[in-house]
Amino acid sequence: MFQFGEVKEVITKPGLNFKWPMIQNVRLFDMRILAYDDAEPLRFLTQGNKPVLVDSFIRWRIVDVRLYFISVQGSEIEATRRLRQTISGALRDEFGGRTVHDVVSGERDTVMGRVREKADQDLRRIGVEIVDVRLKRVDLPQEVSESVYRRMEAERKRIANELRSTGAAQSERIRADADRQREVILAEAYRDAQRVKGEGDAKAAATYAQAFRQDAEFYSFYRSMEAYRSTFQGRSDLLLLEPNSDFFRYLKDPGGKAGSKK
Repeated sequence: MFQFGEVKEVITKPGLNFKWPMIQNVRLFDMRILAYDDAEPLRFLTQGNKPVLVDSFIRWRIVDVRLYFISVQGSEIEATRRLRQTISGALRDEFGGRTVHDVVSGERDTVMGRVREKADQDLRRIGVEIVDVRLKRVDLPQEVSESVYRRMEAERKRIANELRSTGAAQSERIRADADRQREVILAEAYRDAQRVKGEGDAKAAATYAQAFRQDAEFYSFYRSMEAYRSTFQGRSDLLLLEPNSDFFRYLKDPGGKAGSKK
């Protein structure tokens, strides 16, 4: 309530109140939580002079109407201008001491908390309380983003080439080891096969020798029959021998006596 242009009384509780006509006038102020969302993102430099674009919003409210009117003449436009300046300065200080990774993900909550505390301490002098400060988005500028993406792409290609080279080397080692094992297995199999074959041949020779010792004539007859069967398998087979060859002795003489001229 104003009287002759000066603040006479601040009424914050609901109820019936009176004023003098023509002498006193009333002006209403919204004491609820208000929102300020900057239309344009702010540009800051992080540690290492890396630029970032920051999009933020603020929740604030009037806590001291008399001080608020004296400081900004009760103008919400002027109050939001002070809000923007204060928040921008606090963000600049916080971003300047941190890396891009810190402000994007690592310490984002810490940054918002510290900015709110600093801004609240400063804006209490104009009767305003900062309820909350939020960073909606932290991006790199377009020109920086393109160079970062190119660098990231080159790094990914380098890693991919290293992985391919490592895979190719491991593949060659695996193939070489497999070939070596194959040769070892084949050599061992051939060795075992030769040993089994040799044992079989020795056993067969011993069997033949034992059979020969039991009946030499029958053994000779049996071997000759085997020779006839293997020799005359086809009708077109041709065998040229002398008539008195021992090959035919069992054909000429069932007794198989050598030197028979039948």
